[in-house]
Amino acid sequence: MSIETYENAAGVTRYAVRYRKPSGGWTRKRGFKRKRDAADWEAANTVSKRTGMWVDPTLGAATVGMLAPAWLAKKALAVKPSYLDDLEDAWRIHVAPSFEGMRVSDIRRGVVQEWVTDLGTDRLDDDGTVIEPGRSPSVVLRAHGVLAGILDDAVADHRIADNPARGVTLPRKRRKPHTYLTAGQLMRLANACITTIGERPPYEERKRRLLVLMLGTIGSRWGETIEIHIDEIDFDRHRIPLDLSATQVRGRIVLGTLKGEEARTVSFPEFLDPYLHDVIDGRENSDQLLFTGPLDGYMRQVDSPSKDGNWFSATCDRAGVPRMTMHDLRHTAASLMVRSGANVKLVQRQLGHKSAAMTLDVYADLFVDDLDSVASAMSEMLLTHGVSETVRAA
Repeated sequence: MSIETYENAAGVTRYAVRYRKPSGGWTRKRGFKRKRDAADWEAANTVSKRTGMWVDPTLGAATVGMLAPAWLAKKALAVKPSYLDDLEDAWRIHVAPSFEGMRVSDIRRGVVQEWVTDLGTDRLDDDGTVIEPGRSPSVVLRAHGVLAGILDDAVADHRIADNPARGVTLPRKRRKPHTYLTAGQLMRLANACITTIGERPPYEERKRRLLVLMLGTIGSRWGETIEIHIDEIDFDRHRIPLDLSATQVRGRIVLGTLKGEEARTVSFPEFLDPYLHDVIDGRENSDQLLFTGPLDGYMRQVDSPSKDGNWFSATCDRAGVPRMTMHDLRHTAASLMVRSGANVKLVQRQLGHKSAAMTLDVYADLFVDDLDSVASAMSEMLLTHGVSETVRAA
């Protein structure tokens, strides 16, 4: 390597470092105003090559927008279609407008921190009125994850030495309190699906009632439940195998494996038998979906509970229970299982969690009453043995 002088277009003397890249080819780093600056860069460049931390300055000229497609394509191999859709939205809506045209070598940690902060901050007018609310922690974390993931690949490809998106301060995601319905509230909600009085309810209403009861007692996820076929239901053993999930992505159904990848078999209470037969009996093909609908033959997922106009929000209002998502009924199922005496391991297997520890983490509040039971039982045991030992000592 050597330091050379040259004149720029304005006729000003500048310094350049001529050096050999790890690949063997020669190149130059130009633009140094002082020979000392060139020498310092030369020394640092030599160290980075010896330690494996060398980056090619020309590769750092790639923009975030140039690298994003490869990162998203890689994620498509590893995540569920619904989550990939979320990542693509995060890129398109939040990341691309700020970083798509930026060279990865030009991104600084302070720029990323400012972007993260602005994303979660309310926009106000001169009077202090909120014009646009800040994004939720979940949205901010997902957008940051997209940018950080793209830049991780840039580091791995030796385009940049380190990732400026790592180490920034991120919002803390707060877990939303679960909505638990009592058995009475669940029945009231299910019955509120029926709006026809004095005659046999329409098939669609009876199907919705069954769906509410199944989600609120079995604990299966939406996609798992609407993929159930009639001939898979074992009425003798009260078991249903779950091996596929039907996910709604941009107005179409995508079939995939269950969350966690492992198929499982769930049990359902005998109480559901008449409701199941009410929907199944008279159907011509036993291999049909239990819950048929207009979306590729599947039932369409309802909108957010904050929106009026969907049947489930209206049903919640008629039943006098808080508006919730269909997924929230899974929490009710977990609650009813615990109240019925199911242990943590059984609840874990029914819900399809990876471990009992995960179940305890998600539903720790359901087991608070167990602490009182344990304390009471321990107190009784100690008192009994204490009396026994006292009598023996006497």
